[in-house]
Amino acid sequence: VQLQASGGGLVKPGGSLKLSCLTSGFTLDRYAIGWFRQAPGKEREGVSCISAGERGTDYVESVKGRFTISRDNAKNAVYLQMNSLKPEDTAAYYCAAAPLGSRWPPGLNQYKYWGQGTLVTVSS
Repeated sequence: VQLQASGGGLVKPGGSLKLSCLTSGFTLDRYAIGWFRQAPGKEREGVSCISAGERGTDYVESVKGRFTISRDNAKNAVYLQMNSLKPEDTAAYYCAAAPLGSRWPPGLNQYKYWGQGTLVTVSS
């Protein structure tokens, strides 16, 4: 089982990035996928998640209207489009998978598989 997050980088405030989470080793359409972030010295924070079936989505309040999560099961991929980025969005971003049947939105301890992070730095 693998989840590989990519697409991070250095961007100026107001800029955009699109993160990708490529998965393998499990059936993606049976899992909700969440994006998390962790800034230096801070706890890991759930950013967004997308359900396995009904295409429900959820966002932390601080990114609503700026970030959009989507998935392409045929490509075994989940994406996080991040617009209007702010310095406070700077963090390592991780994707994780919670199996079908988990409560919605999944709690942190329901995520079964985790990927490596990709670093997003928002700075002028």
